[in-house]
Amino acid sequence: METIEKIKRKFKNEWVLVEILEEDKKGEPTRVKLIAHSKNRDDTYKAMKQTVRKYVYHFWTGKIPAKGYAVAFEGSV
Repeated sequence: METIEKIKRKFKNEWVLVEILEEDKKGEPTRVKLIAHSKNRDDTYKAMKQTVRKYVYHFWTGKIPAKGYAVAFEGSV
């Protein structure tokens, strides 16, 4: 069991999929279990298909572009 912050430091600039085990009163994850991580978003999407009946959180650990900038992702579905 880990925290989101620890996972962000461990897997910098990657897509991460975790199972939420505990939340705070605001609904923010406080304890999670790592399911998958990858530089390729499609890999974590594939892992997400296997998470039936699990409460999951999918996120990017890199920097989010500043307001006014756009991001384009390339890949297949």
